[in-house]
Amino acid sequence: MTDILITGGTGSFGTHFVRQCLQDRTYQRVIVYSRDEWKQAQLAAAIGVEDVARHPRLRLFLGDVRDPHRLKQAMRGVAVVVHAAALKRVDAGAYNPSEVLKTNVLGTENVCVATCEAGVSHVVTLTSDKGVQPTNIYGTSKQFAEHLTVQANSYGYPQGTRHACVRYGNVLGSRGSVLHIWRAAVAAGQPIRLTDARMTRFWLTLDMACDLVRYALTKMRGGEIFVPKLHAAKLQDIATALAGPDYPVEVTGLRPGGEKLHEVLLSPHEVPLALDWGEHYIVPPEIHPWTDAAWLGDRLPEGFVYSSDQVPQLNVEALKRLLKSVP
Repeated sequence: MTDILITGGTGSFGTHFVRQCLQDRTYQRVIVYSRDEWKQAQLAAAIGVEDVARHPRLRLFLGDVRDPHRLKQAMRGVAVVVHAAALKRVDAGAYNPSEVLKTNVLGTENVCVATCEAGVSHVVTLTSDKGVQPTNIYGTSKQFAEHLTVQANSYGYPQGTRHACVRYGNVLGSRGSVLHIWRAAVAAGQPIRLTDARMTRFWLTLDMACDLVRYALTKMRGGEIFVPKLHAAKLQDIATALAGPDYPVEVTGLRPGGEKLHEVLLSPHEVPLALDWGEHYIVPPEIHPWTDAAWLGDRLPEGFVYSSDQVPQLNVEALKRLLKSVP
Protein backbone atom coordinates (compact mmCIF):
# COMPACT_ATOMS: atom_id res chain seq x y z
CA MET A 1 0.00 0.00 0.00
CA THR A 2 1.19 3.52 -0.81
CA ASP A 3 0.29 7.09 0.10
CA ILE A 4 -1.11 9.50 -2.51
CA LEU A 5 -1.30 13.30 -2.32
CA ILE A 6 -3.55 15.44 -4.50
CA THR A 7 -2.81 19.16 -4.76
CA GLY A 8 -5.94 21.19 -5.36
CA GLY A 9 -7.81 18.21 -3.98
CA THR A 10 -10.97 20.17 -3.13
CA GLY A 11 -11.77 21.08 -6.75
CA SER A 12 -14.22 19.21 -8.95
CA PHE A 13 -11.61 16.78 -10.24
CA GLY A 14 -9.99 16.46 -6.82
CA THR A 15 -13.22 15.66 -4.99
CA HIS A 16 -14.11 12.97 -7.52
CA PHE A 17 -10.60 11.54 -7.56
CA VAL A 18 -10.32 11.50 -3.75
CA ARG A 19 -13.57 9.56 -3.54
CA GLN A 20 -12.20 6.98 -5.99
CA CYS A 21 -8.88 6.74 -4.14
CA LEU A 22 -10.65 6.04 -0.84
CA GLN A 23 -12.45 3.17 -2.53
CA ASP A 24 -9.13 1.82 -3.83
CA ARG A 25 -7.26 -0.13 -1.14
CA THR A 26 -4.02 0.42 -3.07
CA TYR A 27 -3.68 3.68 -1.15
CA GLN A 28 -3.00 3.61 2.59
CA ARG A 29 -3.35 7.38 3.02
CA VAL A 30 -5.16 9.82 0.74
CA ILE A 31 -3.82 13.32 1.39
CA VAL A 32 -5.68 16.40 0.17
CA TYR A 33 -3.37 19.41 -0.11
CA SER A 34 -5.24 22.69 -0.59
CA ARG A 35 -5.35 26.21 0.83
CA ASP A 36 -9.03 26.65 1.75
CA GLU A 37 -10.27 25.13 5.03
CA TRP A 38 -13.92 25.72 4.13
CA LYS A 39 -13.58 23.84 0.85
CA GLN A 40 -11.91 21.01 2.75
CA ALA A 41 -14.95 20.85 5.03
CA GLN A 42 -17.19 20.81 1.95
CA LEU A 43 -15.10 17.99 0.46
CA ALA A 44 -15.48 15.90 3.61
CA ALA A 45 -19.25 16.44 3.55
CA ALA A 46 -19.46 15.63 -0.16
CA ILE A 47 -17.73 12.27 0.24
CA GLY A 48 -19.61 11.40 3.45
CA VAL A 49 -16.82 11.78 6.03
CA GLU A 50 -18.26 13.12 9.29
CA ASP A 51 -15.12 13.06 11.44
CA VAL A 52 -11.96 13.69 9.43
CA ALA A 53 -9.74 13.60 12.52
CA ARG A 54 -10.68 9.97 13.14
CA HIS A 55 -10.76 8.78 9.54
CA PRO A 56 -8.21 5.97 9.14
CA ARG A 57 -7.02 7.00 5.66
CA LEU A 58 -8.09 10.55 4.70
CA ARG A 59 -5.84 13.48 5.59
CA LEU A 60 -6.68 17.13 4.94
CA PHE A 61 -3.50 19.18 4.71
CA LEU A 62 -3.76 22.99 4.57
CA GLY A 63 -1.13 24.52 2.33
CA ASP A 64 -0.44 26.38 -0.90
CA VAL A 65 1.64 25.16 -3.83
CA ARG A 66 3.31 28.57 -3.62
CA ASP A 67 4.90 27.43 -0.34
CA PRO A 68 7.79 25.01 -1.06
CA HIS A 69 8.50 24.34 2.63
CA ARG A 70 4.90 23.28 3.32
CA LEU A 71 4.91 21.06 0.22
CA LYS A 72 8.00 19.22 1.47
CA GLN A 73 6.32 18.66 4.82
CA ALA A 74 3.18 17.27 3.18
CA MET A 75 5.08 14.90 0.89
CA ARG A 76 7.01 12.99 3.53
CA GLY A 77 6.40 9.31 2.94
CA VAL A 78 4.23 9.95 -0.14
CA ALA A 79 4.71 7.71 -3.19
CA VAL A 80 2.25 9.26 -5.68
CA VAL A 81 1.38 12.91 -6.33
CA VAL A 82 -1.37 14.20 -8.60
CA HIS A 83 -0.89 17.93 -9.16
CA ALA A 84 -4.29 19.47 -9.89
CA ALA A 85 -3.96 22.85 -8.14
CA ALA A 86 -4.33 25.78 -10.53
CA LEU A 87 -5.99 29.12 -11.16
CA LYS A 88 -8.21 28.32 -14.12
CA ARG A 89 -10.53 31.17 -15.04
CA VAL A 90 -9.45 32.74 -18.32
CA ASP A 91 -11.08 36.10 -17.62
CA ALA A 92 -9.69 36.38 -14.08
CA GLY A 93 -6.24 35.40 -15.34
CA ALA A 94 -6.29 38.21 -17.89
CA TYR A 95 -6.56 40.76 -15.06
CA ASN A 96 -4.27 38.93 -12.62
CA PRO A 97 -1.41 37.42 -14.64
CA SER A 98 1.10 37.64 -11.79
CA GLU A 99 -1.17 35.51 -9.60
CA VAL A 100 -1.50 32.90 -12.36
CA LEU A 101 2.29 32.88 -12.62
CA LYS A 102 2.71 32.27 -8.89
CA THR A 103 0.26 29.37 -8.71
CA ASN A 104 0.33 27.67 -12.11
CA VAL A 105 4.00 28.11 -13.02
CA LEU A 106 6.01 28.66 -9.85
CA GLY A 107 3.64 26.39 -7.94
CA THR A 108 4.27 23.61 -10.45
CA GLU A 109 8.01 24.16 -10.14
CA ASN A 110 7.66 23.89 -6.36
CA VAL A 111 5.76 20.61 -6.75
CA CYS A 112 8.42 19.21 -9.08
CA VAL A 113 11.25 20.14 -6.71
CA ALA A 114 9.45 18.90 -3.60
CA THR A 115 8.58 15.54 -5.16
CA CYS A 116 12.19 14.98 -6.17
CA GLU A 117 13.48 15.88 -2.71
CA ALA A 118 10.85 13.72 -0.99
CA GLY A 119 11.57 10.69 -3.17
CA VAL A 120 8.04 10.47 -4.62
CA SER A 121 7.93 7.74 -7.28
CA HIS A 122 5.14 8.93 -9.64
CA VAL A 123 3.98 12.50 -10.32
CA VAL A 124 1.20 13.49 -12.73
CA THR A 125 0.45 17.14 -13.55
CA LEU A 126 -2.97 18.04 -14.97
CA THR A 127 -2.85 20.42 -17.91
CA SER A 128 -5.28 21.67 -20.54
CA ASP A 129 -6.03 21.96 -24.23
CA LYS A 130 -5.76 25.71 -23.64
CA GLY A 131 -2.02 25.19 -23.24
CA VAL A 132 -1.73 24.16 -26.90
CA GLN A 133 -1.03 27.21 -29.06
CA PRO A 134 -2.15 29.40 -26.12
CA THR A 135 -3.89 32.72 -26.62
CA ASN A 136 -4.36 33.66 -22.96
CA ILE A 137 -2.38 33.75 -19.72
CA TYR A 138 -4.04 30.60 -18.37
CA GLY A 139 -3.08 28.61 -21.46
CA THR A 140 0.44 30.03 -21.42
CA SER A 141 0.84 29.03 -17.77
CA LYS A 142 -0.31 25.49 -18.50
CA GLN A 143 2.12 25.18 -21.41
CA PHE A 144 4.91 26.31 -19.09
CA ALA A 145 3.75 23.82 -16.44
CA GLU A 146 4.05 21.02 -18.99
CA HIS A 147 7.64 22.00 -19.81
CA LEU A 148 8.54 22.14 -16.11
CA THR A 149 6.95 18.75 -15.42
CA VAL A 150 8.52 16.96 -18.36
CA GLN A 151 12.02 18.27 -17.76
CA ALA A 152 11.79 17.55 -14.01
CA ASN A 153 12.71 14.02 -15.08
CA SER A 154 16.26 15.26 -15.70
CA TYR A 155 16.61 15.68 -11.94
CA GLY A 156 14.14 13.15 -10.55
CA TYR A 157 14.46 10.17 -12.87
CA PRO A 158 17.97 9.10 -11.79
CA GLN A 159 16.76 8.79 -8.19
CA GLY A 160 13.44 7.14 -9.08
CA THR A 161 11.01 10.09 -9.35
CA ARG A 162 9.08 10.10 -12.62
CA HIS A 163 6.98 13.00 -13.88
CA ALA A 164 4.30 13.04 -16.61
CA CYS A 165 1.34 15.17 -17.71
CA VAL A 166 -2.25 14.52 -18.67
CA ARG A 167 -3.85 17.03 -21.04
CA TYR A 168 -7.59 17.13 -21.69
CA GLY A 169 -10.48 19.41 -22.59
CA ASN A 170 -13.54 20.75 -20.78
CA VAL A 171 -15.03 18.66 -17.97
CA LEU A 172 -18.82 18.60 -18.02
CA GLY A 173 -20.23 19.66 -14.68
CA SER A 174 -16.98 20.87 -13.14
CA ARG A 175 -17.28 23.73 -10.66
CA GLY A 176 -18.13 27.00 -12.42
CA SER A 177 -18.54 25.26 -15.77
CA VAL A 178 -20.79 26.57 -18.51
CA LEU A 179 -23.24 23.76 -17.76
CA HIS A 180 -23.81 24.97 -14.18
CA ILE A 181 -24.07 28.57 -15.32
CA TRP A 182 -26.62 27.72 -17.99
CA ARG A 183 -28.66 25.49 -15.68
CA ALA A 184 -28.88 28.36 -13.20
CA ALA A 185 -29.95 30.74 -15.98
CA VAL A 186 -32.68 28.37 -17.16
CA ALA A 187 -33.90 27.85 -13.58
CA ALA A 188 -34.15 31.65 -13.21
CA GLY A 189 -35.92 32.04 -16.55
CA GLN A 190 -33.02 34.00 -18.03
CA PRO A 191 -31.61 33.57 -21.55
CA ILE A 192 -28.56 31.38 -22.08
CA ARG A 193 -25.54 33.57 -22.82
CA LEU A 194 -23.35 32.15 -25.60
CA THR A 195 -20.22 33.86 -26.85
CA ASP A 196 -20.35 32.46 -30.41
CA ALA A 197 -22.74 29.97 -32.02
CA ARG A 198 -19.85 28.38 -33.95
CA MET A 199 -17.77 27.64 -30.85
CA THR A 200 -16.71 24.02 -30.23
CA ARG A 201 -15.04 22.34 -27.28
CA PHE A 202 -13.67 18.93 -26.38
CA TRP A 203 -15.81 17.34 -23.65
CA LEU A 204 -15.29 14.61 -21.08
CA THR A 205 -16.82 13.59 -17.77
CA LEU A 206 -15.15 13.56 -14.36
CA ASP A 207 -15.00 9.77 -14.54
CA MET A 208 -13.13 10.01 -17.83
CA ALA A 209 -10.68 12.55 -16.39
CA CYS A 210 -9.98 10.34 -13.36
CA ASP A 211 -9.58 7.27 -15.56
CA LEU A 212 -6.99 9.10 -17.65
CA VAL A 213 -4.95 10.03 -14.57
CA ARG A 214 -5.05 6.46 -13.28
CA TYR A 215 -4.01 5.20 -16.72
CA ALA A 216 -1.08 7.63 -16.79
CA LEU A 217 0.05 6.54 -13.32
CA THR A 218 0.06 2.94 -14.53
CA LYS A 219 1.73 3.46 -17.93
CA MET A 220 4.09 6.41 -17.43
CA ARG A 221 7.83 5.97 -17.85
CA GLY A 222 8.63 9.63 -17.29
CA GLY A 223 8.23 12.63 -19.57
CA GLU A 224 5.07 11.75 -21.49
CA ILE A 225 2.02 13.90 -22.09
CA PHE A 226 -1.08 11.68 -22.12
CA VAL A 227 -3.91 12.95 -24.34
CA PRO A 228 -7.31 11.19 -24.52
CA LYS A 229 -9.24 10.61 -27.72
CA LEU A 230 -12.26 12.83 -27.23
CA HIS A 231 -15.39 13.84 -29.08
CA ALA A 232 -16.34 17.49 -29.26
CA ALA A 233 -19.57 19.47 -29.44
CA LYS A 234 -20.82 22.88 -30.40
CA LEU A 235 -21.76 25.07 -27.46
CA GLN A 236 -24.98 25.84 -29.34
CA ASP A 237 -25.88 22.12 -29.35
CA ILE A 238 -25.21 21.84 -25.61
CA ALA A 239 -27.58 24.76 -25.03
CA THR A 240 -30.21 23.04 -27.18
CA ALA A 241 -29.75 19.71 -25.37
CA LEU A 242 -30.10 21.48 -22.03
CA ALA A 243 -33.04 23.80 -22.65
CA GLY A 244 -34.59 22.87 -26.00
CA PRO A 245 -34.37 24.40 -29.48
CA ASP A 246 -36.71 27.28 -28.73
CA TYR A 247 -35.11 28.53 -25.54
CA PRO A 248 -33.76 32.09 -25.93
CA VAL A 249 -29.99 32.35 -26.49
CA GLU A 250 -28.10 35.63 -26.27
CA VAL A 251 -24.88 35.75 -28.35
CA THR A 252 -22.38 38.04 -26.61
CA GLY A 253 -19.14 37.67 -28.62
CA LEU A 254 -15.82 36.15 -27.60
CA ARG A 255 -14.71 37.21 -24.13
CA PRO A 256 -11.64 39.42 -23.80
CA GLY A 257 -8.49 37.77 -22.51
CA GLY A 258 -7.94 35.28 -25.30
CA GLU A 259 -11.01 33.03 -25.55
CA LYS A 260 -10.68 30.66 -28.53
CA LEU A 261 -13.35 29.72 -31.03
CA HIS A 262 -12.01 26.14 -31.18
CA GLU A 263 -9.50 24.21 -29.05
CA VAL A 264 -6.59 21.99 -30.07
CA LEU A 265 -5.20 18.99 -28.16
CA LEU A 266 -2.10 18.36 -30.29
CA SER A 267 -0.07 21.15 -31.87
CA PRO A 268 1.30 20.80 -35.43
CA HIS A 269 4.77 20.44 -33.90
CA GLU A 270 3.60 17.58 -31.66
CA VAL A 271 1.76 15.57 -34.31
CA PRO A 272 4.94 14.03 -35.84
CA LEU A 273 6.13 13.14 -32.32
CA ALA A 274 2.84 11.74 -31.01
CA LEU A 275 2.01 8.04 -30.77
CA ASP A 276 -1.35 6.28 -30.96
CA TRP A 277 -1.87 4.04 -27.92
CA GLY A 278 -5.41 2.90 -28.66
CA GLU A 279 -7.77 4.93 -26.48
CA HIS A 280 -5.14 7.63 -25.96
CA TYR A 281 -2.35 9.48 -27.66
CA ILE A 282 0.94 10.19 -25.97
CA VAL A 283 3.49 12.86 -26.75
CA PRO A 284 6.91 11.52 -25.72
CA PRO A 285 9.54 14.07 -24.68
CA GLU A 286 11.49 15.39 -27.63
CA ILE A 287 14.59 15.81 -25.45
CA HIS A 288 15.08 13.14 -22.78
CA PRO A 289 18.60 13.00 -21.36
CA TRP A 290 17.35 10.83 -18.48
CA THR A 291 16.81 7.78 -20.73
CA ASP A 292 18.03 6.40 -24.06
CA ALA A 293 14.99 4.15 -24.45
CA ALA A 294 12.55 4.92 -27.26
CA TRP A 295 8.78 5.12 -26.88
CA LEU A 296 6.92 2.65 -29.08
CA GLY A 297 3.55 3.10 -30.77
CA ASP A 298 1.83 3.89 -34.05
CA ARG A 299 2.68 7.21 -35.67
CA LEU A 300 -0.13 9.56 -36.61
CA PRO A 301 -0.88 10.12 -40.30
CA GLU A 302 0.78 13.06 -42.00
CA GLY A 303 -1.35 16.18 -41.78
CA PHE A 304 -3.31 14.90 -38.76
CA VAL A 305 -5.25 17.66 -36.98
CA TYR A 306 -6.70 17.27 -33.49
CA SER A 307 -8.96 20.30 -33.23
CA SER A 308 -12.40 20.51 -31.62
CA ASP A 309 -14.01 21.52 -34.92
CA GLN A 310 -12.47 18.58 -36.85
CA VAL A 311 -13.22 15.55 -34.67
CA PRO A 312 -16.51 13.60 -34.38
CA GLN A 313 -19.18 15.87 -32.94
CA LEU A 314 -21.70 14.86 -30.29
CA ASN A 315 -25.20 15.57 -31.57
CA VAL A 316 -28.05 16.96 -29.50
CA GLU A 317 -29.49 13.53 -28.63
CA ALA A 318 -26.10 12.22 -27.50
CA LEU A 319 -25.60 15.36 -25.44
CA LYS A 320 -29.00 14.92 -23.78
CA ARG A 321 -28.00 11.44 -22.66
CA LEU A 322 -24.65 12.70 -21.44
CA LEU A 323 -26.14 15.61 -19.50
CA LYS A 324 -28.44 13.25 -17.59
CA SER A 325 -25.35 11.68 -16.02
CA VAL A 326 -23.92 15.02 -14.86
CA PRO A 327 -25.23 16.27 -11.49
